[in-house]
Amino acid sequence: MAESESQEGNCDNRGKNVENFKTDMEELMEKMEELTVRAAWMAYDCVAIQTNPDLPNAMQHLEDVFLMCKEQMEKKWQEVLME
Repeated sequence: MAESESQEGNCDNRGKNVENFKTDMEELMEKMEELTVRAAWMAYDCVAIQTNPDLPNAMQHLEDVFLMCKEQMEKKWQEVLME
């Protein structure tokens, strides 16, 4: 009797292990998909930069303008908080 209960426990543990394995594999597959997409976008960006030499300058200008705008917004926000 105790032996059959032990075997049922082992079967339950195996079932849980299989479910855990499936969950872990699904999570790993999602991470791999995300990394694959990111790598594809990086490759696309590299090709775009190599084919259009003005693009890096335009991107740098855009980033500079964004940072200036962000700084101004933070200053205005601080002024509003002080009032």
